[in-house]
Amino acid sequence: MISTVKQSAVTLNGSDFNRSKFQTLTSLRRFSLLPPLPAMNPRRNSGVSLSKPIYVSSVEKFGTLRRSKGHDQEKSCLVKCKAYEADRAEPIDGPESKTEVARRVKIGVYFATWWFLNVIFNIYNKKVLNAFPFPWLTSTLSLAAGSLIMLISWAVRIAETPKTDLEFWKTLFPVAVAHTIGHVAATVSMSKVAVSFTHIIKSGEPAFSVLVSRFLLGESFPLAVYLSLIPIIGGCGLSALTELNFNWIGFSGAMISNVAFVFRNIFSKKGMKGKSVSGMNYYACLSMLSLLILTPFAIAVEGPQMWALGFEKAVSQIGPQIVWWMAAQSVFYHLYNQVSYMSLDEISPLTFSIGNTMKRISVIVSSIIIFRTPVQPVNALGAAIAILGTFLYSQAKQ
Repeated sequence: MISTVKQSAVTLNGSDFNRSKFQTLTSLRRFSLLPPLPAMNPRRNSGVSLSKPIYVSSVEKFGTLRRSKGHDQEKSCLVKCKAYEADRAEPIDGPESKTEVARRVKIGVYFATWWFLNVIFNIYNKKVLNAFPFPWLTSTLSLAAGSLIMLISWAVRIAETPKTDLEFWKTLFPVAVAHTIGHVAATVSMSKVAVSFTHIIKSGEPAFSVLVSRFLLGESFPLAVYLSLIPIIGGCGLSALTELNFNWIGFSGAMISNVAFVFRNIFSKKGMKGKSVSGMNYYACLSMLSLLILTPFAIAVEGPQMWALGFEKAVSQIGPQIVWWMAAQSVFYHLYNQVSYMSLDEISPLTFSIGNTMKRISVIVSSIIIFRTPVQPVNALGAAIAILGTFLYSQAKQ
């Protein structure tokens, strides 16, 4: 069969077809009676194989082919088989359906909402930490707000209650531990340094991902992936060296957050395969388990007495609006993470990675403007190089 797929000449293997679609098509009389294609010139085939399964959408005749057998000529019908990738909503060369347009609009709304909520969270989070420098409690409140929101959503049936079992929570536990460490470390970092600097250092997460995967898991990567780490590491290093308000605790917190989130992703990929809980509900369960893990440590490290004294000082300096700031940063933290997990259900990891890179740019730029963070040209250059490296990494890894 000849497939009208808009890619450079593609070789279609039988295993590439969706089995259910294939069986449905074989039930059609005209499909079952299709003659085999005659041998074609091998030079016309580039031998490139599809990495994704494809669906056959339609089959039709579009002409005849004459081939010689000695002195006789035999006529064979050529068959046009339209196919499309399994993760598309329609054939590649067909007209865009309303469903596909609506899906793209939905993804665009997800991305815009994700970036907006993340910027708002970072602004309120920094305001709270400037007036109330207790990152362990601030992190706990963020997880508590998200857990409460989801419990209410399940109770009033705004969201479907996930079906979980003991095995699910056991599998989720190491993911939650890594998530807790990464969340607290990032908050500690932002309590000591500018928001922009924390996010510049956090843009180096791909470097840790490659190093951990290579030396601990034994995975190998293309040369382009390793080369993309050069601008990431170089850009982060340049920004750190030229940061006007450099602080070792803030720098270390961002680095620890990078490592923790790398392990969170690894545990999540290894342990959550085949699990029915995903998207919004998956993040809700993760938040609840992280809250249970974090609460006793927050009490031990900071404690209610320190919180009470710090809150009194914050109210005397800022006023009652400190309560609104704390509530806002907690709610927006959950909302932006919830939207990011919902968008991950709709898009490929590559698109999500690019969106995450653009999110960091929006946070860095907005925080510099709002907090009037002094930035040297060399520091800005380092940030740009690091973010460019992150983008190149996301492209090379595919």
